Formats: sequence, C-alpha cells, structure tokens
Amino acid sequence: MIGLGKLRSIFQGFEYDLQTFRGDIFGGATSAVVGLPIAIAFGIASGLGALAGLYGAIAVGFFAAVFGGTRSQISGPTGPMSVAMAVIVTANADDPSKAFTIVLMAGLIQVLLGVLKVGRFVSFTPYSVISGFMSGIGVIIMVMQTLPFLGAPLAAASPLAVLGKWPAALASVNFGALCIAVITLAVGVVWPARLGRYVPSTLVALVVGTLIGVFWLTDSPVIGEVPIGLPSIELPYLSVDTLVSAVQPALAIALLGSIDSLLTSLVADTMTRTRHNPNRELMGQGIANMAAGFLWALPGAGATLGTVVNLRAGGRTQVSGVVRAGILLALVLGLGRYVKTIPLAVLAGILMKVGWDIIDWRFITRIHRVQREHLVVMVATLGLTVFVDLVTAVAIGLIFAGMASARQFERLELDSVISVPLLDKTFLQDGDADGDDFSARVGLVALRGSFTVASSIRLINTLSIDIRDHEVVILDFSETVYVDDSAALVVEQMIDSAVAESTSCIVLGLSGQPEDNLHALNILRRIPVDQFAATLDEAREISRRLLQT
Repeated sequence: MIGLGKLRSIFQGFEYDLQTFRGDIFGGATSAVVGLPIAIAFGIASGLGALAGLYGAIAVGFFAAVFGGTRSQISGPTGPMSVAMAVIVTANADDPSKAFTIVLMAGLIQVLLGVLKVGRFVSFTPYSVISGFMSGIGVIIMVMQTLPFLGAPLAAASPLAVLGKWPAALASVNFGALCIAVITLAVGVVWPARLGRYVPSTLVALVVGTLIGVFWLTDSPVIGEVPIGLPSIELPYLSVDTLVSAVQPALAIALLGSIDSLLTSLVADTMTRTRHNPNRELMGQGIANMAAGFLWALPGAGATLGTVVNLRAGGRTQVSGVVRAGILLALVLGLGRYVKTIPLAVLAGILMKVGWDIIDWRFITRIHRVQREHLVVMVATLGLTVFVDLVTAVAIGLIFAGMASARQFERLELDSVISVPLLDKTFLQDGDADGDDFSARVGLVALRGSFTVASSIRLINTLSIDIRDHEVVILDFSETVYVDDSAALVVEQMIDSAVAESTSCIVLGLSGQPEDNLHALNILRRIPVDQFAATLDEAREISRRLLQT
C-alpha cells in the first residue's frame, strides 16, 4: 500500500484545498475538451491513426502529470512531436514496431537527461532559436494540412513532398471537403475569446464541421472505423541492428520533446509566478513517453495550448492533468463509433488554426526592429525546420546564435581591456639619469572582467604589438573575473611574444578562477617567482629592479 506521505511526495507536497480542487477539475475538463480534437488530428497527421493520438494524450498526460516537475502543465501530443513521428513512421512503414522502439528509447533518454540534471540548460536557449523553431513547426503543420484541406489524401511525410503534390490536388479539388475545411477554420478564428473560456473554439469548430460533413457535404473523406477499448501493452522489438539504427531518431525525439516541454514549463512559470523543476520534468516526460511506446501511442510533450487553457480555467496542480487523462479515457472507451464520421477536412481546418497560432507573430511583427544577427538566426532556424529536419534546425540555430553572441561578447570584452604606457617619471617617481623621463619603458595591460574565446584572437593581435614597445610590461589581473582556456592560451602567447622581444613581464593581482586556470594550464611557467606582485606598489618596485638590471 502507498502511504499518504508517499502520495504527497509524488505530488510535490503542495497544499490543497476545496477551491484548488474545483479549479483543477474545471481546468482538467476544459483542457480535455480542447485536447480531444487536437489529439485526434495529430494522431492522423502522424500516420499512426486517431486512436494512437488519443492514447498518447491519455498516457503522456497522466504519467507526465504524476511524475513531472511542473505543477500546472498539461502534456500530450504536440505539433513538433507529431511532425517528427510522421517522419519516423514513414521510414519504418514496413515494421511499425521499430517506430515504437524508437519512442521507448527516446523516453529512456529523457529520463537519463533528467538524472544527469541537464534540464536547466534549456533555459539558456536564445529566443531567436525558439522563435524560428516554433514558427517553422507552425509552417510545417499548415503546409502538411493543405492536401486534406483540398480533399486529397495525406500521403506525404515532408513539406517538400506535399508541395510536389499540390498540382494534382488542385486539379481534382473535392469542393465538399474544401467547404468543410474553410467553415471549420472560420469558426475557429471568429469564435469569441470570452466564450472560449467556457466552450473552446476547437470543440465548436469540430462539432460544426462534423455536422456539415454528416448531414450535407457527405462526399468528404472521413477518419473511418476506429477501434475502441483499452490498448494492449506491446513489448519492444529488440535486436542489435534495431537498437543501433534507433539511436539517432530516438535522440531527436528525446531532445525535441525535452525542449518543447521545458519551454512550455517556462510559459507556465510566467503565468503562475512559480518555478518548475526542470530535471524532474524531464524524468516525468521520459516515463510518459516510455508508457506511450509500450501502448503504441503517439509520444508527446508539454502542450502550450493545453497548459494555457488549463491555467485560465483554474487548474493549478498535477491533479488537473490527471483529471484530463481520466476524462479522455472515459471518452475513448465509447467514442469510436462517433469519431469515424469526422471528416478529415475538419481536422485539417483545426490544425490550420493550430499551426497559425504556433507561429511566433509577436517576433515576426517586430522583424524590422530586430538586430541583424538575431534575424539571421531566426530565419535560418525557421528555414532548416521546414526544409531539413527539426534537430538539425535547433543544432545549427544554436551554433548561429552562439556565433552572434560571440561577436557581442568580443566587443564587450575588448572594451574591458586597458593597454597604456606608464610614464617613467610618473610611475617610477624617479627619472632615469641615462634616459628620457617620458620614454615610457613600462607598459600596463589590464584585463578587466571576463575573457573567453570570443575575444582571444583580437586580444593577441592587438596586445602583442603594444607589449613589444616596452622594456617591462605589467599584466594586471586585479579586476579579472573569469578566463577560459582560449583566453588563457592568449596570455601565454603574450608572454612568449614579450620574452622573444626581451621584454620582462610582471603579473599583478592574480587570484581566484583566473589564477587556478592559468596555473592548471602552466601558462605562467616562464615568469620568475619574484616577478609576481600583489599590489601596484610591489609592481613598481619590481619594475625599478628590472630596469636597473
């Protein structure tokens, strides 16, 4: 028996009262109504079928709610995950069991990511990458639905393949299906937001479009017979070849689902002013997708639309996710005979609205004000998402974003460098009898702040020239906070350049992380021990001694 304490630990020990319970019930019920047509639509779009989408919403929604780390999040099939699964299903059309082996492995990878505590790093993803990725997903969903929108079968698994089928689809348009799709889309768009809090636009669109297809425009293609009842548990198909070939797509699904879920968690945090546990969320999503793999259901992630609907309806804890899964299960057990009459054009109209809403219009409407580097990152990520694949888009988007950030860091870091000559009369407080009082034989190079690979090349090119102009150079680390390996090697090159020109180096104020890193890499091996100074006065005395010798 599971004790009360164990149950409370599973649900993160939150305080619960009647008002919260009512909010969770209403939130779960509302999100179930919203999620029902979307789960069916995503199941059809993925190539797995309507029932796989519904079972995915149930399994992923339940297990992610119980074991996840975001109290108010609703999980289930999402646009990115359905698009990714469509590719996997097509690639394994000869043996569907391999596709669900990939789902199981993806869930396991997510659990491992949570155990390794990498969840927090998702919050570092630049917004330009997120915007391009989500907008690309929205474009993919809309393009993929153009064929059923026109009454043609969805027989292509990529946007480019769909575009190739447009001429044939336009030449044989099913005007009944087109009318249903247009009306469904129109209802979803014009349904008042104030009424959407009580009756969601997706449900109204589903009902209106289905009624038109059943009673008037009956020549539109429909979902067809859908089996009902509890799903059976299927053991994965395991072999060395299968596991090896499944690693790459499983990693793609795992990363996609993890990013999707944690970004939704950030949205939930913003609305509730709470903080989620990213590593626990990854483990919960991994368990949920492993369950989906065993049930041959569509995998999922944190669903932004469902989460927002849940929160607006009053849901505040994991109970709302459990309630939603329970309601969907009750519907599935007796829903098959009604689902089969739903026209595919209705789902296409609903998904057109979903795809449009996923596009980041907030960013796009400000595109003329966005910095050029961020615009390039966003457009590149969007294009790669649509025309290549999702993981490549995120990976290259992160690389482009890193390069753009490196340019900004370069400017900031170089602005923190001071390289000046120290006038002998002023610095040494004693003119040299054999030389000019203003010969500036001592130079100061002060590295203030942090220094990374971003500025390393410019540092060596600029400072090496300054160092050669002096007999003694003081490397001032008094205000240096951080030095990475690349910058440390630049320091070594500066020292080598000074030694080659017979310029003596004094190290001033070295401590903390810069000291640890420079010593660990043996950067300062060519600096004599008596040329380290803790204060400027000590550096002055060492300079006098070196100039005299």
